Amino acid sequence: MAKRDYYEVLGVDKGASEGDIKKAYRKAAMKYHPDKFANASDAEKKDAEEKFKEINEAYQILSDPQKKQQYDQFGHAAFEAGAGAGFGGGGFNANGFDFGDIFGDIFGGGGFGDFEGFAGFGGSSRRSYAEPGNDLRYNLEITLEEAAKGVEKTIKYKRNGQCEHCHGTGGEDSKMKTCPTCNGQGTVKTQQKTILGIIPSQTVCPDCHGKGEVPEKKCKHCHGTGTAKETVEKKINVPAGIDDGQKLKYAGLGEASQSGGPNGDLYIVIRIKSHDIFVRDRENLYCEVPISYSTAVLGGEVEIPTLNGKKTIRVPEGTESGRLLKVKGEGIKSLRGYGQGDIIVKITIETPKKLTDKQKELLQKFEESLNEKNYEQKSSFMKKVKKFFKDIID
Repeated sequence: MAKRDYYEVLGVDKGASEGDIKKAYRKAAMKYHPDKFANASDAEKKDAEEKFKEINEAYQILSDPQKKQQYDQFGHAAFEAGAGAGFGGGGFNANGFDFGDIFGDIFGGGGFGDFEGFAGFGGSSRRSYAEPGNDLRYNLEITLEEAAKGVEKTIKYKRNGQCEHCHGTGGEDSKMKTCPTCNGQGTVKTQQKTILGIIPSQTVCPDCHGKGEVPEKKCKHCHGTGTAKETVEKKINVPAGIDDGQKLKYAGLGEASQSGGPNGDLYIVIRIKSHDIFVRDRENLYCEVPISYSTAVLGGEVEIPTLNGKKTIRVPEGTESGRLLKVKGEGIKSLRGYGQGDIIVKITIETPKKLTDKQKELLQKFEESLNEKNYEQKSSFMKKVKKFFKDIID
C-alpha cells in the first residue's frame, strides 16, 4: 500500500510554518491517542495505532528542517532502503522519537510513558514510576576572553540532596509499606475533560510519587520527604567558543528525588559579560577603530586589539568613515570545531578639534587646493541636485 503524503496526513500545506506543523500534529495525535481507545474494540485499536504511527512518522520528517528538505525534493524515496539518507534505509523509527515534548503538558505529565512505546498500545501500564528529582538552573557569568578560549570554573549551589539518615526512603529505619492510594501501582487513573471529550489517563500517585510504597513511619530528620538541604561544589569546564545563552547539562547534579528515582539534572546557563571593545556575533568579533584624517587620506598602518594581543593592519589610501576591514582568523573558535571567525574592523575618521589659528590656516589652504576630482561623492551629489532643480523648473 502506497504511503500517504506527509502534508496530507497532518492536514497542512507544503508551505506551512514550523508552528503550524506542530499545531496540526498535536491535534491529529490527540485524536488517535491510545488513552482514547482504552475501551475500544481490537479492530478500532489497531486502526488507531496505524493512524497514530502514520501521524508521528509524518511529524518526525516535517519537523526536522533537513529531513523536510529531503522529503520536499525526493518524496518518500528519500527515506526508503538504500536511499542513504534520512533513517539510514530503515524507514520510520518510533523508538527514537521523543513524544514527551509534545504531550508532557497534555496528559498529566506522563507523556507516552504510560504505555511504553507502541508495543504497549492498549496494553498494561508500568507497575510503578519513580519520579526524578527537579532540574536546577545556574547562571554562570564569564568574560568574552574566557568564552573564546575556554575556562574551568568552580561553582557552589544549594539543592535538596538525599537525606543521609533514611537514605532517601523517607522512612524511619528505611522501613516501607505498600502505598494504599495506588495499591503499589505508582499511578492513579483519572479522567480529563477536553474539547475532544472525556479522555481517561494515568497520573503519578500524589502520595507515593510513583514509587508504589510509602514509609511505615516518616523519618524525623526529613519528615518523610527523603531529601535534605545541602551545598554542592562543582568544577565546570566551559568549552572554547561557547556563546551567550547556551547551556551545559550535568546529568544527576540536580535535586534528589522524593520517590527513589534518579536525581534531576543541572543546567549551566552561560552569560557573557559585555566587552569594552568587542561586540560578538556568533564566531565574529566587531570593533570600531578611530583613525586620523591624514591616515584616511594617505593610508597607513593602524594597531588594533585582538584576543591574542595587538595586531597591525593596513588602512588603504582614501579610506572613508564606516569602511569595514576584515582581520581573518582572529575571531572566536567554532564550538563545533569548524574553523575560527574573524575580527571585523569598522573604520571611523576622527575630526580634529581645538585647532590653532596656524592649523586652521593650513587646512584652509589645503582645502582651496582641492577640486571636484578630489571629491567624487560631493561632485556626484551636486550633479543630482542640479538635475533635480532643473526638472522642477522645466
